[in-house]
Amino acid sequence: MLRGLYGAAAGMIAQQQRQEMLTNNLANANTPGYKADQASLRAFPNMLIKAMDTQGPKGAQAPIIGELTTGVYLQERMPNFRQGDINETGNSTDIALLQGVLPEGESGRPGALFYTIQSNDEIRYSRNGNFTIDGAGFLTTTEGQYVLGTNGEPLQVGDENFTLDPNGTITSSDGAVIGQINVAYAEDPMLLVKEGDGLLRYTEEGELPAAIGNAEINYQLQQGFIERSNVDASQTMTEMMSAYRSFEANQRILQAYDQSLDKAVNEVGRLG
Repeated sequence: MLRGLYGAAAGMIAQQQRQEMLTNNLANANTPGYKADQASLRAFPNMLIKAMDTQGPKGAQAPIIGELTTGVYLQERMPNFRQGDINETGNSTDIALLQGVLPEGESGRPGALFYTIQSNDEIRYSRNGNFTIDGAGFLTTTEGQYVLGTNGEPLQVGDENFTLDPNGTITSSDGAVIGQINVAYAEDPMLLVKEGDGLLRYTEEGELPAAIGNAEINYQLQQGFIERSNVDASQTMTEMMSAYRSFEANQRILQAYDQSLDKAVNEVGRLG
């Protein structure tokens, strides 16, 4: 009976974690460039049940009764790097990164493109093109991290009257070429982990290679546009209701086991 308690409790924990993940996705439905987390439920390995203190014919092993399921768990969260919808804002500091069909890596998954961001002297990556300009005229994220150019240095655009061509080359209001926005290519985007504020950290050594100059990678930058979150709000709400109902079902099973244990202890096991 305790095994049933453990299985129901494992189901409740998994559905609670799933609900938290979906809630976070829904909360970021309007965050530019946000990539929805996804995960799946996996079962722990089943155990074979054998009859104890018995033997089969002629000393054979004890007969197998069947399998016992030991519970479920929520597999590791992984971002869905599918590109979100493109929305026109008209703001010169909003830049959308449009990626074409990218080659598949050794993992069998297509790669992904990212902006290169300097955060506390460390390199991070982002899909959030909702940029701004700081007091010194540098192009930054809304949290103040520098957007880096192809030379690895922050881009000082001066003011909002700069122009950007599809390759990412920035020209100031007086016609001077300032630099080119660096676009990094991740052959396996699952090697990037979220750190908050729309930033991603590369888990391997070194940095992601630049996509510029790679003939197999097609992309363009659109000034005055923003990439929206790829969260499907209606689907997320449906999945949240499903997770809630599954949690309730496991909760009722747990309560039923608890009532059975109460009867076994206080009624069946009563002496005299």
